[in-house]
Amino acid sequence: MKPELAIGVRRLSAADVVDVARRSRKVTLAPAARSRLNRGRKALERALSKGRVLYGVNTGFGRLAQTRVEGKDLLALQLNLIRSHAAGVGSPLPDDVVRAILLLRATSLSWGYSGVRSQSVQTLLESLNRGLVPVVPSRGSVGASGDLAPLAHVTLALLGEGPMRFRGRRLSGKAALARARLTPLELREKEGLAFINGTQAHTALGLLVLWDAYRLWEAALLAGAISTESLLGSDVPFGRRFADVRPHPGHYAAASRLSRYLAGSSIRRSHLECDRVQDPYSFRCQPQVMGAVKDAFDYVRGVLLREINSVTDNPLVDLRTGQVYSGGNFHGQPVAMALDHVTLALTTLANLSERRLSALLDPALSGLPPFLAARPGRDSGLMIWQVTAAALASENKTSVTPASSDTIPTSANQEDFVCMGMGAALKAHAALERSTQVVAIELLAGRFAVDLRRPLSCGPNLLPFVKKLSRAIPAMKADRSFQRDFQVAHSLVQSGFDDTLPSESW
Repeated sequence: MKPELAIGVRRLSAADVVDVARRSRKVTLAPAARSRLNRGRKALERALSKGRVLYGVNTGFGRLAQTRVEGKDLLALQLNLIRSHAAGVGSPLPDDVVRAILLLRATSLSWGYSGVRSQSVQTLLESLNRGLVPVVPSRGSVGASGDLAPLAHVTLALLGEGPMRFRGRRLSGKAALARARLTPLELREKEGLAFINGTQAHTALGLLVLWDAYRLWEAALLAGAISTESLLGSDVPFGRRFADVRPHPGHYAAASRLSRYLAGSSIRRSHLECDRVQDPYSFRCQPQVMGAVKDAFDYVRGVLLREINSVTDNPLVDLRTGQVYSGGNFHGQPVAMALDHVTLALTTLANLSERRLSALLDPALSGLPPFLAARPGRDSGLMIWQVTAAALASENKTSVTPASSDTIPTSANQEDFVCMGMGAALKAHAALERSTQVVAIELLAGRFAVDLRRPLSCGPNLLPFVKKLSRAIPAMKADRSFQRDFQVAHSLVQSGFDDTLPSESW
């Protein structure tokens, strides 16, 4: 286990978020952050004591911002906000996503600009460290004015009023907090608003999707290399000379991996003098297409790294002057547009994989038995697995219209332009799973197809992965249910071949 992660002292990395979300790394509040939080809180309290009108502190919310709230109703205002805004529906977000939300919200608040107390941020961190996971419905956020509904469900659980999971069991918030020996959160002025005014729900989901998407990119290149060997494809298009005259960074990265996988292959040597002039695009243009996919991921990576280290609250406290300002940092448009790009890139990756799969199963292109069947006619081989891949790829295509291109005015037209950031994140998440399945099916076909090239062998850099597939998935001697074989391939893709595939460090 890594040492505790101190927040509010340096920029978070994506690896930090993954360590906390998936590996239960403990988190602490840096002393410097505690000091800033105290300064921000005092500044807010001074402004409030002077009778200034502060949005969401002594006014209503949204269209009700013109309504003043005074005296004993100030605390009820914050509690009622959480209760009324916990309006999400649908299946709950995965536990790792919720843990990432808790970390990102605590980090945003830790910079001190939100005017919350340090003990309130500490409650967020203690819930993380003690294994409490609020139950957060996945639908109900338009991603502007923050992910209001998802973050309200997080806060409602910390108040003891919403459900939580603790040690694998779903409990009431009150019971879960008691079992974890944690005192329920008590909201003071502005703290309810501060806890829900931010992009952390769709940013957390998007970051974990992108983390896994880089791993899928590596697995798709591996699958492409095995398919290229099986089809007796050429490695010439993967040479550096092509990238040198069209120098997109992703092209270099994809081409170098493909070239390395195919180096030293006796399969390749066996057909150097063949009469095939060019391979189909799905083989020959892998560096160009997969390079563009990586370039898209790299752009989104930059957006997300900025966002996870940003302050997305409203209003904000200026720590130098003590003034309180209203603005729009809660608006998720930068993240929403970026996550739509992830869905497009994943759709492209899956489209390319499905086309290679189709080629392997077509004897006119591969020179192999139809559908790789042991006895074509009696056996159907992987005929319908290509149909499954086609269905998955098609579903990706129908979901690729950008969520961020839509807007529906909310809050009686006060919040009249929204970004649908959560919709973009959920679409990317679904596209990731479908694309992972497509690549797993291609790998399944590649495992059987490359078998048919024996006694010729892949090169030394590709052979270990082929052997791992062969050990895990029996040879095709007759038709069988390939469901278990698919699940094995799917698990290998998800795990990066048990972490032996290269991984993107960011």
